[in-house]
Amino acid sequence: MDPRISFVTLAVADLERTRRFYVDGLGWSPEVDVPGEVLMIRAGERLVLSLWDRGHFEAEVGARAATDGVPPLTLAHNVATPDQVDAVLAEARTAGAREVADGRAREWGGYTGYFADPDGFRWEVAHNPGPIGLSVLPEG
Repeated sequence: MDPRISFVTLAVADLERTRRFYVDGLGWSPEVDVPGEVLMIRAGERLVLSLWDRGHFEAEVGARAATDGVPPLTLAHNVATPDQVDAVLAEARTAGAREVADGRAREWGGYTGYFADPDGFRWEVAHNPGPIGLSVLPEG
């Protein structure tokens, strides 16, 4: 098996609310949009973010674990500068993001902040000046 991820799927409680956040608020363009079922957005050259209605998700995959607090994963959006971290966090706040944690310098040399989407999934917005961080930035 090749070491790659093709889809990241998040089970969401209210697909229309999620659409308003990602499409209307953040300005992302869906490639697949099946009302009441799934919204798929290209998130990279070979990566799709799939936002799946929770009921449809559970019917195919199985019941999700019940947890309180933050879902046990983060998604990351890397940018080239700390100023871009702050700009993306401001854009997320304008789009209606909950629980925005402002950007700050980290002990490992980067600068990051977080926002939560309508279902509480945390997005890290990061400037990682190390080789691995720079390797994920788009060219240009």
